[in-house]
Amino acid sequence: MVKIENKTQPTAMSVNYYLAGLGPERRRDDARAVNAMMRRVTAAVPKMWGDSIVGFGKTHYKYASGREGDWFLVGFAPRKTNLVLYITSGFKEYAPLMRKLGKHKTGKSCLYIDKLDDIDMNVLEQLVAKSVAYMKAKAAA
Repeated sequence: MVKIENKTQPTAMSVNYYLAGLGPERRRDDARAVNAMMRRVTAAVPKMWGDSIVGFGKTHYKYASGREGDWFLVGFAPRKTNLVLYITSGFKEYAPLMRKLGKHKTGKSCLYIDKLDDIDMNVLEQLVAKSVAYMKAKAAA
């Protein structure tokens, strides 16, 4: 068992202060909307992870290699080029939702959205809720 500290750790920075400092206005408004939705879905108080990721909840992971650590259940980062949502469960199980989401790109567990106007927020909320439920069930197993 090898516990390796991730470079990105929770910090004491205020999420509200961070979000208030974002620009332009659309980026700030989108980040606030995602923050409110994730807070509602997770019932968790958001925490800053590093200097630019807002994370909700906490989970412990362990890979087959033996590496393990702690991470958030779900989170987001308002980047300059797009809004990145961290869906830690990945997307494999959610193909029907992904088809209904709207304009987006994905990585292994990252969802890239240019602006919230491009997607269906109800579908995004369902995706976040399913991912959080999956991660909680996995941790309990």
